[in-house]
Amino acid sequence: MTRKPPTAAYPPFGVAVDLVVLTVVEAELRVLLIVRGEEPFAGALALPGGFVRPDEDLEQAARRELAEETGLRVAHIEQLASYGEVDRDPRMRVVSVAHLALVPDPATPTAGTDAAGASWVTVDAIQDAALAFDHARILRDGVERARAKLEYTTLATAFCPPEFTIGELRGVYEAIWGQELDPRNFSRKVLSTPGFVSPTGSTTTRGGGRPARLYRAGGAVFLSPPLRRPSDDG
Repeated sequence: MTRKPPTAAYPPFGVAVDLVVLTVVEAELRVLLIVRGEEPFAGALALPGGFVRPDEDLEQAARRELAEETGLRVAHIEQLASYGEVDRDPRMRVVSVAHLALVPDPATPTAGTDAAGASWVTVDAIQDAALAFDHARILRDGVERARAKLEYTTLATAFCPPEFTIGELRGVYEAIWGQELDPRNFSRKVLSTPGFVSPTGSTTTRGGGRPARLYRAGGAVFLSPPLRRPSDDG
């Protein structure tokens, strides 16, 4: 029987966390990025993140790194995926557990610790830009997760004011999906989905034009049937 080598024979490696923090501002999908203040990749754009300390779990590390590097805190955070390519970090072997956070009301970030800057950047503006490490891949995965969640959950209402119009809700979908949606078809699907939205009985003219009915988030968490992206329609 082949015996495993003692633990000391295995080379050390680090465990890190990276965060894809997304929001919608002025009908644009934006991501929170930092400017790295230290090597490797000093001066490059990157996702917030860092190494996990021995006395904390993964979510604690993610929240701490986000607060230290940007000054921001989020209510909801979830694991996205793990990234463990051998050469993803030039310093040593590092496995990163990426997390996704969706922020409805973004605050202004303040750079701290090893970040030389922090800001909300339009996703479309940096899709082809070179991010540090493998963060471009992590960002793509995070955006796709958010797009998918809008299909089968009521998450989009969290990006709207407490009372919103169907047009404002459609704007969230268009910003995150990156596609224009047919207003009548979208309205029909939303209003026919149980628990998605609830009418307030009031109207508003803040969008200009004729008064539009106001709604608030309904009681549902999951959408049945799902609200499919146009590319997924038959």
